[in-house]
Amino acid sequence: MKVLLLKNISKLGKIGDVVEVKTGHARNYLLPQGLATEPTEANLKAIEAEKQRHLEELASQREQFEARAAAVKGKEVTIAARANTEGLLYGSVGPAQIAAALAEEGIFVEAENILMDAPLHRLDRYELQVQFAEDITATVVVWIVPVHDAEDQPSQQLEQAPEARPEGETPAEKE
Repeated sequence: MKVLLLKNISKLGKIGDVVEVKTGHARNYLLPQGLATEPTEANLKAIEAEKQRHLEELASQREQFEARAAAVKGKEVTIAARANTEGLLYGSVGPAQIAAALAEEGIFVEAENILMDAPLHRLDRYELQVQFAEDITATVVVWIVPVHDAEDQPSQQLEQAPEARPEGETPAEKE
């Protein structure tokens, strides 16, 4: 079945394209969601005006994307995560954690813009792509380091909490 796309749909086409799709996909998804319509002459003319408006909007967004990509390019963020002695994380680090770490640095990106094949499961240095548009990307360096708990360093724990010691007792007198 041929349909006229009213919006850009990844892996299918752009606004104004007439594409061939399976009938079920058109009837059950594209048409009810308002993503496509029948390719009549009236619809083709109407979509041309919408396409021009969309192209103008894309041009203004492109400048914003390029500025954001320049801000992200070469940035390094550090994420502390719990890991075993071999460097394997007990959980994983995904795009949401990376976006949050970038936000702490004052750089705001959406988690879906961070391109990852799979979540990160090891302590290491990773270079990841942040895609703002099809042709606007930037590289960000993510360091995943182990969390240092207070349990791991009991001597520092005593020094940091002097109010927990009985009065007049110093760490040297306790030993």
